[in-house]
Amino acid sequence: MSKDLFENICEEKLFSNLFKKYSQDLHNFIYYKYGEHINPKDKVQEAFIKLWDNCSKVSIKKTKSFLFTVANNLALNQIKHEKIKLKYQQTEISDRTNESPEFILEEKEYLKKYNNALAKLTESQRVAFLLNRIEGKKHKEIAEMLGISSKAVEKRIYGALEKLRTEIDGI
Repeated sequence: MSKDLFENICEEKLFSNLFKKYSQDLHNFIYYKYGEHINPKDKVQEAFIKLWDNCSKVSIKKTKSFLFTVANNLALNQIKHEKIKLKYQQTEISDRTNESPEFILEEKEYLKKYNNALAKLTESQRVAFLLNRIEGKKHKEIAEMLGISSKAVEKRIYGALEKLRTEIDGI
């Protein structure tokens, strides 16, 4: 084999042509073999990223085989991961608790009220509130993430708290 076969694939123009040539076929292969839940577009992108990372090692003649093998392995790895997650979710959790049935019922009702109240918040209030209370981010961090001032974050969070207090009795 000549040295040119390995070097040419690293050229952007040739790589772009390879993407145009194989991406649709690769997408269809993953889609038909494993379904939409595997995210075939992501697998195609990841396969081409691996090809780019290994462009100096893969010959042009073996490009198609490389891409299909990598995409297939990525899909199989995701399926394996999903099976592990499913197995973990199916592990039996003890049905016995120390709480009374009344407490459990009240907790479920409260959770429904809470979720309904969250849904009624504006998107900006909900985002700031959840970042602060659920993810534990500080006002300054949220401000940097959202591209607003710390005072604006405070206002959104306190506005959300007031709405939640009015929506949910007993807070």
